[in-house]
Amino acid sequence: METLAIALGHSIRKERRKHGLSQDVLALASNLDRSYVGRIERGEVSITVEKLYRIAKVLGCDPADLLPPLSEV
Repeated sequence: METLAIALGHSIRKERRKHGLSQDVLALASNLDRSYVGRIERGEVSITVEKLYRIAKVLGCDPADLLPPLSEV
């Protein structure tokens, strides 16, 4: 499970940076704490589906696009 959290966090960070957003902006727009977004991106926590959907909405992508390929988990 830890590998999945790390891979998902890296995917979210990559997409956030692609859109030129800071962690603060992503956190505010998705109604999450900024430090929690950092922990997500470092793979320190496993997020709920609800939070994944909120993040994906802010990033303008489908939640499935943020999920890592099976080969990475």
